[in-house]
Amino acid sequence: MLTEPFWTWSCPRPDDLPVADALPESADVAVIGGGFTGLSAARTLAQSGASVVVLERETIGWGASSRNGGMTGCGLKRPSQAIFERYGESYGHAFWQASLEAFDLVKEMVFTEGVDCDFSENGSICLAYKPSHFEGFKAEAEWNRRVLGHEMRLVSPSELKDEVGSAAYFGGILDDHGAGLHPAKLVFGVARVAAKYGATLVERAPVTRLEKTGGGFSVHTRRGLLRVREVVSAANGYTESLVPGLKSRVLPVGSYIIVTEPLSPELQKEISPKGRMMWDAKWFLNYFRLTPDGRMLWGGRNNLSTDLDLGESAQILRGQMLRAFPQLAGVPVTHTWSGKLGLTFDLMPHIGRVGGAHYAMGYGGHGFHVALYLGRELARLLTGEKTASPFAEIPHPTYFFYRDRAWFLPLAARYYRMLDALP
Repeated sequence: MLTEPFWTWSCPRPDDLPVADALPESADVAVIGGGFTGLSAARTLAQSGASVVVLERETIGWGASSRNGGMTGCGLKRPSQAIFERYGESYGHAFWQASLEAFDLVKEMVFTEGVDCDFSENGSICLAYKPSHFEGFKAEAEWNRRVLGHEMRLVSPSELKDEVGSAAYFGGILDDHGAGLHPAKLVFGVARVAAKYGATLVERAPVTRLEKTGGGFSVHTRRGLLRVREVVSAANGYTESLVPGLKSRVLPVGSYIIVTEPLSPELQKEISPKGRMMWDAKWFLNYFRLTPDGRMLWGGRNNLSTDLDLGESAQILRGQMLRAFPQLAGVPVTHTWSGKLGLTFDLMPHIGRVGGAHYAMGYGGHGFHVALYLGRELARLLTGEKTASPFAEIPHPTYFFYRDRAWFLPLAARYYRMLDALP
């Protein structure tokens, strides 16, 4: 069993990725983070004519951009109805429209920019872990139809066998917008697109210090010094303490995944007859899908920590998987890995500015379509193509008890597990 992400094992970083051999002396914008947010921002900035340098601590896409489940669709982490209730109808519609445009941006990368990433739009289904969840699905489908004009189809318990080969669930709610892809192929492809438009990509360039100057910033890295007018932090769950007050705005939460060896065509058809992206309705949810080469991918939050032993994680996740799919008992697990997602206290993505540096963060596990979109949105604000964004206008809450270490996450984990245990 390998302790590396399946995605970069099956598609290693290409040797011909267009990265720079040396750090430039100056640029208009430095983007810290070479994942979906940073690369998308760099693409848009470069298209506008700005000189932009992407500084990646490791290699392009090393973080959550190549470690996620490869599942996308529409919507944000916070449910749409809760967004309407908190921010009002105008903002509610704006955030919903943004999520649709975010999904379209993924498709733009695939169909317009030509990024080959095994994109498959077969829809997604959320599964009721207990009967009460299915009753909630009924209200959710009606609200989405009435308020958003968004059609979601209920799948009754008796119909569920046509969607998933498991007796562990009590119905589902289906959204045709769901899609699956190979995230490592996507992030490497987006890097090529950003470079095509003129962005400079620099790997192994961790930023050690930001120094404000009269005309912008001196960005100190282990590859040298870069002078820029603007800095964009695009590290999300990997955000560090370079900018005072920034790390306290995002909580790094661990998400853990296993994959099996390839399943037989018959078992693939039994497990997932229509190739949907799937997850359950628990607070401590599990998400799962078939990979492009026919493996079962099973992921979850485990205990919210970012440093659970990967062997222990694999045992936990495999036990969960077998409770849902006992027919996989004899199938070996080949890979176990983890990544950090960025969670905010209000479960909303945010664009902002702290200490003169701009940032986009807080996707909450609804990752790459929102990350691509917020990277573009922030870049458009910087270039003046846009003058406002709802993600920059809502308050970004912080609390006095969190500055550097999220000591309270184990307590939150126990609380949510208790909620999942209730009928």
